[in-house]
Amino acid sequence: MDMNKLILLAVFVTSMILMSFNFTKKKKVVFFGDSITQAGIRAGGYIKLMDTILQQEGVQDNYELVGAGVSGDKIYDLYLRIENDVLKQNPDIVLIYVGVNDVWHKSSSGTGTDFPKFGKFYEAVVGKLQAAGIKVIVCTPAVIGERTDNSNQQDGDLNLYSNWLRNFTEKNNLPLVDLRAGFMRFNVKNNPQNKESGMLTTDRVHLSPAGNKLVAEEMWKVIKTVK
Repeated sequence: MDMNKLILLAVFVTSMILMSFNFTKKKKVVFFGDSITQAGIRAGGYIKLMDTILQQEGVQDNYELVGAGVSGDKIYDLYLRIENDVLKQNPDIVLIYVGVNDVWHKSSSGTGTDFPKFGKFYEAVVGKLQAAGIKVIVCTPAVIGERTDNSNQQDGDLNLYSNWLRNFTEKNNLPLVDLRAGFMRFNVKNNPQNKESGMLTTDRVHLSPAGNKLVAEEMWKVIKTVK
């Protein structure tokens, strides 16, 4: 066999070997948010729990989960740090989970985000991500208090901001993780005493073990549909 045929044979054999391997590129998912997301990367946090879900479903080699949460952040903070904390990581999917502090800090410290500005900054954040070719998933802010009779102080604003997010995702054909609706369904069923916390949260806002589990499951249902 001459040298050219040997080379062609070697190339063919090498190609067949390479084709036998699965070179599935991991989808990098960045979770972009506040202290709830910052805690999500810790043991028991929703991002860590999602890692376990991926293993249970046998798709752990298909995804890389990255937390990008900073305590106290509001939507304009996400806008200011999007370059360094998200875009430089070259993610495939970004899940935006923000809004609690935008509402909560309006009354607690006077540093929240007024409703019109919230929408403008949110559109700007999504626009930057989409311009980089990144798939975006939107989350509604869940709760500031777990009472189910609309007696939590910030229920009105949370509903207002969440409705804007629902309309925004529908108008722009974006996937939505409606945590506000999910938390309400859970508490209507499991919180007959109408407790302010202790069900899905430890302090009205930050997640309990049950809250982390619910968030992980609800987010994963949507993430796995994004192609």
